Amino acid sequence: MKVPQMIAAELRRLTSTRMSVIALLALVAVPVLYGGLYLWANQDPYAKFPDVPVALVVEDEGTPATDDAPARNVGDEVADELLADGAFDWHRVSAEQAATGLDESAYDFAITIPADFSDALASVGTDAPRQAEIVLSTNDANSYLAGTIGKQAVEQIRAVIAEQVGREAASTLLDSISTIRTNLSDAADGSARLADGAAQAVDGAGRLSDGASRLADGSTQLADGTAQLADGSAQLAAGAQQVADGNAQLAASADRVGAAVDEATTALPQVRDDVAARLAAAGVDQATIDDVLARLDPLGDDLAAGNDRVQEVVGQIDQLAAGSAQVASGSSDLAAGARTAADGAAEVASGSSALRDGIGTLGDGLGELGEGAGTLRDGLADGVDAIPDSDQATRDAQASTIAHPIDLETSAVTQAGSYGAGLAPFFAALAGWIGIYALFLIVKPISRRAVTALHSPIRVTLAGWLTPGILGAVQMIGLFVVLAVTLGFHMANPFGTLGVMVLASATYAAIILALNVWLGSVGQFLGLVLMVLQLVTAGGTFPWQTLPAPLAALHHVLPMGYVVDAMRQFMYGGDLSRAGTDALALLAWLAGGLVFAALGVTRMTHYRTLRDLQPSLIG
Repeated sequence: MKVPQMIAAELRRLTSTRMSVIALLALVAVPVLYGGLYLWANQDPYAKFPDVPVALVVEDEGTPATDDAPARNVGDEVADELLADGAFDWHRVSAEQAATGLDESAYDFAITIPADFSDALASVGTDAPRQAEIVLSTNDANSYLAGTIGKQAVEQIRAVIAEQVGREAASTLLDSISTIRTNLSDAADGSARLADGAAQAVDGAGRLSDGASRLADGSTQLADGTAQLADGSAQLAAGAQQVADGNAQLAASADRVGAAVDEATTALPQVRDDVAARLAAAGVDQATIDDVLARLDPLGDDLAAGNDRVQEVVGQIDQLAAGSAQVASGSSDLAAGARTAADGAAEVASGSSALRDGIGTLGDGLGELGEGAGTLRDGLADGVDAIPDSDQATRDAQASTIAHPIDLETSAVTQAGSYGAGLAPFFAALAGWIGIYALFLIVKPISRRAVTALHSPIRVTLAGWLTPGILGAVQMIGLFVVLAVTLGFHMANPFGTLGVMVLASATYAAIILALNVWLGSVGQFLGLVLMVLQLVTAGGTFPWQTLPAPLAALHHVLPMGYVVDAMRQFMYGGDLSRAGTDALALLAWLAGGLVFAALGVTRMTHYRTLRDLQPSLIG
């Protein structure tokens, strides 16, 4: 019996009755239903996020208005942005409603903005900054992935708020830097004027030092002269006092002379009468008496005139005595003043010397001040140059860049296009195994008649492999149509993708055939175990590198991982040489499975085992 005849006989058996036809069609449709329905359900779940109900609780009390900023409630601002964005089906409710809705599965998760949210954000500008919090409430009893999605949503909210706060803080900082630059520029101008003034002060201090030196020399000479004046005035005072004393004695003598002349003048009439009486008593005639008296009368007149002169001289002597006393007193005052002047001149000389020395020190200090002012001027000028001179638009752009310094620019070598397309290689590979496994529930692995008739083991093996292989190809074609047409997944290389799917189905058929030939129903069960093992080692969802070491090692051995990788290369436009390597690995499994099955068929044509004579306990 030839291979086509054996295949035709098996197909006639599978379609001999209406129920067998229905069973065959149902099993052929298994991969299409499994892969198509699952990928349809997960075609683009991210696009359905706006239908996910989420509770939003805003308890933020905001911050009051101040002199520097108006009142603000960041929680309300965030809520308004979330409601307007519509990334989820947001419901702004109270905390009690959110808790009840989360318990009753009305909401998949809840986000709460606490009462101190705005205040915590504003604390960044104080000496006690603290982080603001957003509370995520989940209920894994509703959906575990909903909680994971909620964490991503909160992270996005946190990133947006952090960018906003960072932009505002950076803007404030840049405005402050601009103000500092302006003030530094003014300070630089002032320091330049200070440096110029210091230079002028140094010149003035030099001239002042020269004048102070001349003043010190002159004051020294003045001190010497006033000292000599004090000594001379002291001598003058002593001489004037002697003159005053002599004039006082002269005045006293003159007073006595005047008194004697005055007494003589007063006594002269009495003397004239006494002389006349005595002459008359002596018998002198009257003529002689008159002659004598006539001679005395001019004497009286002379004496009176002399008295007047004496009185005049006495008055002058008194004035001279009074004046000499004043001169003596004035000379004494002059001596005291000259001494005081001498002491003052000495102090002036000492002070002018100290002034000269101090001005010298001042000159040195002003020189250092000039150097420091120059250094300050240059430093401030350098500081002004170091701070960029930017306008408000530039500062706004800088603040935005500081708040969001990194922009993600994706440059994908290959791209799936959607979540469902990303899972398609894995579920197509898994659906192919499930389809072949299901076919072997009704397809006979080998023809017992051909084995009994001792037909060629190779032809028997090929016939047992091609029957499920052809049906598996039909399964893969149907699944490919669903992926490419019904679900609309983009295929960068559609023929390569379909070829890998058909090759994978044929490889699976060879492997399960070999298991059935050698182990019968136990081998069929091991096919299920092998499917489960490949389910976790194929790397269809998470990267295979995340697997435990033993499972990661199996990833490089079992065929499904190569199917997934080859489909990704063809579907997404990846490395075709890598896909070729994967195809060679599948061909190796295919050839190995057929060889192993042929060996089993050969054994069956020559030997009978207990399993051949007794039915299996499994089926």
